[in-house]
Amino acid sequence: MTPAARIAAAISLLDAIAAGEPAERALTNWGRANRFAGSGDRAAVRDHVYDALRCRGSYAALGGGASGRGLMLGMCRAEAIDPATVFTGEGHAPAPLGAEELAVLASAAPAAEDLVARDWPEWLLEQLRADLGADFAEVSAAMQVRAPVFLRVNLTKGTLAQALAALADDGIAAEPHPLARTALRVLSGARRVSASQAYMRGLVELQDVASQAVLEGISLPQRARVLDYCAGGGGKALALAAAHPGAAITAHDVDAARMRDIAPRAARAGARITLADPGKVSGLFDLVMVDAPCSGSGTWRRTPEAKWRLTPARLAELTALQDEILTATARHVAPGGQLLYMTCSLLAVENDARVDAFLERGGFALLSRRRLSPREGGDGFFAALLRRL
Repeated sequence: MTPAARIAAAISLLDAIAAGEPAERALTNWGRANRFAGSGDRAAVRDHVYDALRCRGSYAALGGGASGRGLMLGMCRAEAIDPATVFTGEGHAPAPLGAEELAVLASAAPAAEDLVARDWPEWLLEQLRADLGADFAEVSAAMQVRAPVFLRVNLTKGTLAQALAALADDGIAAEPHPLARTALRVLSGARRVSASQAYMRGLVELQDVASQAVLEGISLPQRARVLDYCAGGGGKALALAAAHPGAAITAHDVDAARMRDIAPRAARAGARITLADPGKVSGLFDLVMVDAPCSGSGTWRRTPEAKWRLTPARLAELTALQDEILTATARHVAPGGQLLYMTCSLLAVENDARVDAFLERGGFALLSRRRLSPREGGDGFFAALLRRL
C-alpha cells in the first residue's frame, strides 16, 4: 500500500469508530477484509488510527472537523506533510481537497497550548487542570504520543543483564528504567516480545513501569497471605509472587473470564497463584490489593478511544463502585495488615478523594500515598497504602 492508501484506509476506519464500532474490532475486520495488506501496512494504518484517537481534538481543529477525513488532514498538518501530495484521488488515495478544506488549511493554526488542551474531553478539562496543576501542559503533551512498552524482569528466573541479552538474541533492544529495579523499556522490536524466548520462558512479562514501581515498596512477612481482589490478568499478583516467593497469593475478580490468562502466565513465570471464584473470597489476609475499576485516564495514550467515551455519569458510577470495593475488601484485611488501593487514573476524585472518604470511616491509618504521571515515563498511576488498626 502507498502512504496515501494507508491514510485512506485510516479515514474509513475512523468513520466506523465514530459511528460506534470499537477500534480493535474495526481494525481486525479491516485486516481480514484486506488480506493483501502486509504487516507493515497493517501496523501503519493502526498507528494512524490510534494517533488520531489520541489527538482527536487537536487534529479536528487543524483539519476542519472530526470526520475521518478531517482527522487525517489534521494529522498531515500537525506532521508537516503536504496534504496535496496525499489527497490526490489517484489510485487508492483519498479524494482531492475541496474548497472548504483548502480554506481551512490556509488559515492560521491554533496556538500550541490550545491544541494540546483539545485532546482531553472538554467536560474534564478544568478538573484535569486543577488535579495536574503545574504539570498539566507537560502531561497533556505526553498523552498525545504512543506510550512506551515496558517489561518486568522476573528475578526468580534471571537478572536484568540476562534478560537484556536474551531479548537481544531475538532482535529486541531494551534498557533499564530508573523508576523500578525490575523494569526494562523496549527501544525497538516491541512487536517481537510475545514470541521471544525471554517472554516464553517467563524471564520477562509485559507490565508498565508505574505499576512495577508502586509494588516495590511493599513489605510482607514470611509466608504472607495476599489477596489481589480485582486481579484481571494477574500482572500485579505475578509481580508480587516474584518479589515474595514465599507468599500465598489468591487472585479474585468479579468476572472470572478476566482471569483466564493467570494460570498460563503463572506457569510460565514459575509462580503459584490460587484463583478464587467470583464473590467467594473468605478469610483474612496480610495484604489486600485493590486495583480498582476506574476511568483509566492515566492510560489513555494506550486506550485513547476510552477517553472520548467516558461521561460524567459513568465517572460518578465508578467513584461509587470504588467506595463499595474499599468497604468490601477492608473486611478481609487482618489486624495490622495492609490495604493497597490503586488506580490508573489521573483524577483526584478517584484517588485522594476516595482514600480520604474511606479513612474518615475509621479503622485504618494511612501509611503512604504516591502519584505517578507520564512525566516519570510510565502510565498515570495512584497508590495509597493503608494499615488496619
